[in-house]
Formats: sequence, structure tokens, C-alpha cells
Amino acid sequence: MNKTRQPLFHIVKRGETPWYFGWGVRAISIVLALLCCGLITTLVTGENPFQFFATVIDGSFGSSRKFMVLLQNTAMLLCIALALTPAFKMRFWNIGGEGQALAGALAAAACMILMKDLPNLVVIPCMVVTSLLAGAVWGAVPALFKAKFGTNETLFTLMMNYVATQIVAYFSVVWENPKGSGSIGVINPISKIGWFPDLFGSKYALNIIIVVLVTVGMFIYLNYTKHGYEISVVGESERTARYIGIKVEKIVIRTMLISGAICGLAGLLLVGGTNHTLNSAIVDGRGFTAVMVSWLAKFNPIWMVLTSFLLVFLQRGAGEIATDFGLNASFGDILTGVILFFIIGGEFFITYKLSLTKSSKKEEK
Repeated sequence: MNKTRQPLFHIVKRGETPWYFGWGVRAISIVLALLCCGLITTLVTGENPFQFFATVIDGSFGSSRKFMVLLQNTAMLLCIALALTPAFKMRFWNIGGEGQALAGALAAAACMILMKDLPNLVVIPCMVVTSLLAGAVWGAVPALFKAKFGTNETLFTLMMNYVATQIVAYFSVVWENPKGSGSIGVINPISKIGWFPDLFGSKYALNIIIVVLVTVGMFIYLNYTKHGYEISVVGESERTARYIGIKVEKIVIRTMLISGAICGLAGLLLVGGTNHTLNSAIVDGRGFTAVMVSWLAKFNPIWMVLTSFLLVFLQRGAGEIATDFGLNASFGDILTGVILFFIIGGEFFITYKLSLTKSSKKEEK
């Protein structure tokens, strides 16, 4: 008699679960992540584990400036996540948010440098138009190839990130200031041409307000407009979309134009609103982290606010630990990786469950 060894457990996809189950699992994942990071920090530094949690909180809420930086970073991550969401709902895997934001940042910086003798009333509108257009074009190129030639959008958009990075690095040398530094430095520090105005005494306030408006607009766009409906239909089934008369290729290109334009807006806000400079690391990996933000929030713009805030809060806490305990930045990256590991693991248990395999005995005569 042949006996087939059965695995002890097997993975089963969950059915419909109440909303509180998902958020309960996420809360447990975060608690476990913090406990694990606290244990790692204690083993490395010998510090009291309670000091770890105090430092995490201090990294974001220790002062009014730290809190505003937390909101600013949340807004920038959220902006790129919102940009990627329409494409993801359409099942177009846009991994190029980093490059599209860099394209927008490059366009904004170019306006600030080349139009430095003109007033802000002329320069800032030009920055807005060129940044949105640059991001839109950078997003439309892979969409056009996907629609016309069926290319793989994941690889194409990923490749475009590296192209944008090298273009920005090139212009960082072309526009270097001072000469020989290899970097642009602060653009127009005296005249402040191209600098966005401060609101409520903070240079971050305008960025935050703009992203709030984009969040509300994206929620309405995806849920209450014809375009949002078409995106959902294409994402569910291209055959169904074609059957009811939707031109899939047109929707793909249009959606990526919008996605790229919003990424370009993020680049604009980084250059004109906060950093006032340009380098290849200005987006700081947000284009990749935003992919996870969009997925964790199930493509819901409102939930993305909470998800972005949570990730930025944990990342800033990890960075604060590395600084306060005299460790290098790599230690903060390790803690960030541990946190993300637990969060992604929590999403696995929200979608799937481990089920015990029932043994069955068969008799053969």
C-alpha cells in the first residue's frame, strides 16, 4: 500500500471577515514589531527597554518641529501612494513612482534655476505646469508601450526609475553650486525665487494642505466618477471592459498620465516647498514604500492617511533610536525592516489562515 505523506498544515484563503478583525491583526503586528525592536535594541545597547519606547515617541512628538516634520513626511509618502492607486486598481503595476516624482522635481528645479531673474508670480506657475507635465510624460511612456506593444509594465516602470535617477545626477553636476562640489546646493537662497510661501509660520503647512486636497479629490475620483468606474471595470476584467465598450488602451494611458502627474506634484512639493534643492535621493525611496501603503490600505485613499502616518511614525522612531543611542543609520534601517516584516506578515494572516490537515486512512484490500 502506497502512503502519501500529507503536510501538517496548509494555507487556506479566508472568506469575508469583519473590519475589526483586520485592524486587530494589524494592531497585534505593530505591537509585536515594537517588542521585537525593543528586544534587539536592548541586546545591542544594554539600555532599558522602556527607554526604547520613549525614544520612538520622542522621535515624532518630542517637539512641535518634529511633529511638523512627521506630518510633512506623511504627506509626501501619501501623495505618491495616492498617485499609484489608480494604476493599481486598474491592475497596472506602476513601480515607477520614484522616477516620476524625480521627473517632477527636476522640472521644478530647472524653472527655479533658469528663471531666477523672474518674479515668483511667473516662476511658481511655470514650476507647477512643468512638474505635472514631466511626471505625466514619465508615467505615460510605459503606459503607451503597454497599450501598443504589450510590454511588461513592472519592469518598464522600474527601469524608468533608474533612468530618472541618472538624469537628475547629471544635472546635479551641470548646475553644481559652488563649482566642483558635485551638488546643486540650496537654490536661490537669497532671492527665494521658486520657494513656496510659508503658512501659519511653517514651510510644511502648504504641502500638507495640498496633499489633503489631493486625498479628498482622489477619493471622489475613484468612487464617484465615470473614470473611477472605468478603472474598476478594467481592473476586474479587460474582456468585460471591452465587451461593454470601454477602450482599455485609452484608459491605461489616461490613468498613467494622472498617476505620473500626481507623482510629479510630489516632486514639486519637495523642491519648491521644503528642500529647495535637487539631488537623486530627494524622493528618499518613497516611491517604493508608497506601493506598500497603497496595498495595505486596500486602495482606499482615506485609509492611506492612517497607513502613511503609521509607517512614517515607526520609521522616524527607528531613526531616532539610532541617533540617541549613538548607532549608525544602518541600525535604524534594520529596525525599519523588522517593523515592515511584521506588518507584511500581519497582512498575510488577514488574507490567509493556517489550517490543520486532517489525516485520512484508506484501506486497500
